[in-house]
Amino acid sequence: MKNIYLILLSLFSVLCFGQTNVGYALVDAKMTAIPANSSEAIAKYINANFKTENDKIRAVFYWTASNISYDVANMFAVDITETPKDRITKTLKTKKGICGDYALIFNEIANLVGIKSVVVEGYTKQNGKVATLAHAWCAAKIENKWYLFDPTWGSGYVNNSKYTRKINNVHFKVEPSKMINSHMPFDYLWQFINYPITNQEFIDGKTQINKAKKNFDFESEITKYESLPKIDQFFESAQRIEKNGIKNQLISLAYTYAKTSWNNERENENGAKYNAIVNQYNEAINDLNDFIYYRNNKFKPILPDNEIKSKIQIPIEKFKKCQESLFRIGSMGSENAASISTLKKSVADALVQSETHLEFVNNYLSKSKLVRKSMFSKVSWFGIPLN
Repeated sequence: MKNIYLILLSLFSVLCFGQTNVGYALVDAKMTAIPANSSEAIAKYINANFKTENDKIRAVFYWTASNISYDVANMFAVDITETPKDRITKTLKTKKGICGDYALIFNEIANLVGIKSVVVEGYTKQNGKVATLAHAWCAAKIENKWYLFDPTWGSGYVNNSKYTRKINNVHFKVEPSKMINSHMPFDYLWQFINYPITNQEFIDGKTQINKAKKNFDFESEITKYESLPKIDQFFESAQRIEKNGIKNQLISLAYTYAKTSWNNERENENGAKYNAIVNQYNEAINDLNDFIYYRNNKFKPILPDNEIKSKIQIPIEKFKKCQESLFRIGSMGSENAASISTLKKSVADALVQSETHLEFVNNYLSKSKLVRKSMFSKVSWFGIPLN
């Protein structure tokens, strides 16, 4: 009886293992037959043929790993001017790419089928040796839990500068605590671990989870990160990269990139603020010139006193807001310093001119109607709006 039990147990284990592979095989077979080659068409096909998140993410992984070949010839030739969309389009057309292209395609299709996915950038370690090239892989939230996927390593391998396709399921749906043995994100937020591993620990091979460390609630931190404007995302990412230890050139480059991106985003944001100030200044100039036209026309047509005063108070308030905003605006780069300086002077001059007109209006309104008629003299236009 005991022997029968052991045989049945062994058979059950084989069946369970077989069912897992059969499950993959069915999904893989359907994805092999897919007629589409655009992200949207692939996603549509997946949603039409699979219902569960597990099947959908397997379909995404298998399609990416089995259709894209590693571009050995261009593994060092990254065009930084290409947008992610450009890279995806090119890779889908040529069916060739490097790790970042695999990750971008996986990520886009996963998101299109309704699965939350992100691209993770970092570096790797194999056979005790840290790689000299940065790497990119993906994370996806399946049934409310984060798993990691490396469609590049899962597609095959490179040996003697030759790529060989061989689907490797070891890199499909990996637990974060296991992935950290070989894949180290630059930003420890994307380790998906409550007790993040430092760069030095990863380099030294000490990747066991240490609960003596301070707990890091990565779930709530990711939620917070996603709610931040892009400028703050870059800033916080740079801080985490620095905090986890800049131990090699790859980490240093990632830190520099995050800081540079933050600075560029800040300058872009300040550039948008500057343009808004210019627009407000131009509105105020138009309002001021409207007042000057009205004054040169001897305040005709006749308006109530409060409306006459309002015609000059409106541009004054706008100029004051421009002035306040200009003093709060941050860096826009040295090449734009002259433009800011010119605008500050223009606003100050316009405000002085407007205050002079306000003095005239206050004096005018304090006089009798008979005296008012003798107070007018022609005044010149202030100028034209800035481009």
